[in-house]
Amino acid sequence: MDLWNYLELAAWAASAIFGLFILIDWIRTDQAYSEEFLTSSREGELEALTEEQHHHRG
Repeated sequence: MDLWNYLELAAWAASAIFGLFILIDWIRTDQAYSEEFLTSSREGELEALTEEQHHHRG
């Protein structure tokens, strides 16, 4: 095997490790927080309030 084959195997191994990390993080986050909390957006509420204030001024 040459260098490129080793680099390809290392890239696949890194990809598998990152994928496993994402899966574990997803499960931990799902257990720690409710779906309602994860889908709520405080920033969205602030944007809606700002837009509402602009409409009242105009």
